[in-house]
Amino acid sequence: MEINKKVRSSKLNAKVDLTAMVSVSFLLIIFFMVAAELRKPKIMDLGLPDYDVAICGWGCGAGLPNRTLTVLLDDKNKIISYFGLLGFSHESPKKLKYGKEGIRRELVTKTKQILEYTGDYRKSIIVIIKPSKKSNYGNLVDILDEMVISKIDTYVIVNDFTPEETKLLASN
Repeated sequence: MEINKKVRSSKLNAKVDLTAMVSVSFLLIIFFMVAAELRKPKIMDLGLPDYDVAICGWGCGAGLPNRTLTVLLDDKNKIISYFGLLGFSHESPKKLKYGKEGIRRELVTKTKQILEYTGDYRKSIIVIIKPSKKSNYGNLVDILDEMVISKIDTYVIVNDFTPEETKLLASN
């Protein structure tokens, strides 16, 4: 007589080693934290002084209302620059060209004027570069080269035009 015995298999102790998975998850967490930190835009706020003619009049700054020179870039290598605020400056906007006799001379002259007035090299000129939609990339590179040649440390590239600046570019 045959006895029907059920054959039972012995269960193996199946353990999963999660050490490698924990290491990989920590590496992924660190990677995404660093990537998120590097993705943040690196910009600096440019604080310019307010200039109100009704409050201040023309006497503020003894002829230098502020230290800003705005450079407008347009098509066909056209540069228009003005010192201070458009419409409130003693000087009218100037049409300039690239190179030593154009924009570079203007940058050096204005830098010297501001240095003589302030007497502090840390309070130097602030140049606002505004390329129009019609200007090309080469013009922007050229004006940035002029900033380096003229040793101007504080400059900013802005793409929003005031209505007065748009009219100025259209008229020239």
